Amino acid sequence: MSQPPISNASTQTVTHVPSPPPKPPNRFKLGYDIFMLIVISIDLLLISLDAVLMSQFSANAAEWLNITQSLVWYQSTVHEPLRTAGGFFTIFLVAELFVRWMIAIQRRTYYRWFFFPFVHWYEVLGCFPQLRMLRLFRVVVIGRRLYQLGYQVLPQLWIERIKFYGDILLEELSDRVVLTIIANFRGELTDTNAQQSIINSTLTRNRAHIEAAVLSMLRQELIPQLQQLKGNPTTGNVIATEVGNAIEEGLANTPELRRYVRMIPIAGSLIESQMLQIGHNVGENVASAVTERLLDAERLDALMQNIAHGIANMDTQNSALETLIAALIADSLSGLEAQVKVQQWKHKDMLNL
Repeated sequence: MSQPPISNASTQTVTHVPSPPPKPPNRFKLGYDIFMLIVISIDLLLISLDAVLMSQFSANAAEWLNITQSLVWYQSTVHEPLRTAGGFFTIFLVAELFVRWMIAIQRRTYYRWFFFPFVHWYEVLGCFPQLRMLRLFRVVVIGRRLYQLGYQVLPQLWIERIKFYGDILLEELSDRVVLTIIANFRGELTDTNAQQSIINSTLTRNRAHIEAAVLSMLRQELIPQLQQLKGNPTTGNVIATEVGNAIEEGLANTPELRRYVRMIPIAGSLIESQMLQIGHNVGENVASAVTERLLDAERLDALMQNIAHGIANMDTQNSALETLIAALIADSLSGLEAQVKVQQWKHKDMLNL
């Protein structure tokens, strides 16, 4: 009898198709980005230079350096043509922005045709003469795009310094915000009503977590200690002996029982002695049986569950509890505040400054 042919599917090996290599950037778009980067950089350079030379600071510095005539020549001769050139730059940027908007509408780049000015808000605002410094955002966007494509727009050291000081600025700003929030929250805790409301709401929302945490600690710490009493013969014998002695002492200190027993002639003293010994033995047996039953694993776990549930559902109108929780919150805020005040950037060996 011939065997059926083996399916090719069972013998085929899974081959991983290599992902296609990334597409090279469009040369026209890349060249256009570089061109716009140069144009906007020149525009910003001229704007900054003109603003500095037309300021009162430049006048004072020129007077101190005895070059007032040169500065006056610039202000009277170069300033107006430079402003005119800035106007042409602005017209060019407005036209360029409008053309890109039309292209985005034609290509349906955005969900709605009017989304373009909102996405490129910094370019729209940068077209106004009073907000021309916003054109710097366009330079940053183009530079970042070129950097992602692998073109080194700025030296690596400059990039590291920019990132470093940017991290410093963000860290200091966020630290100030967090410290202000902590100070405001600490101030609210001084109000008794606000403090009571915070404690009540905190405990009410987390009763299930409190019960689970208390039960976990009881199971981890208390149950093993109690079960050691069951497994430790020395401790168990001590408890049983003490209970037996207590019952024996109780029988011995019962005058009515002793009087009735001694009324029995001849055997009264013997019966009394045996009765005390029997009471001692009964006490030991009862103590051992009670210990054995109470320290059973299931009974202990049920007892710990009841204890944890009682602690989690305790009444919050307790001055000692309020003091404890307020102290814990204050200590937590102090620890968080101390951690926030640590300037992490000082521990970074990013730059050799």
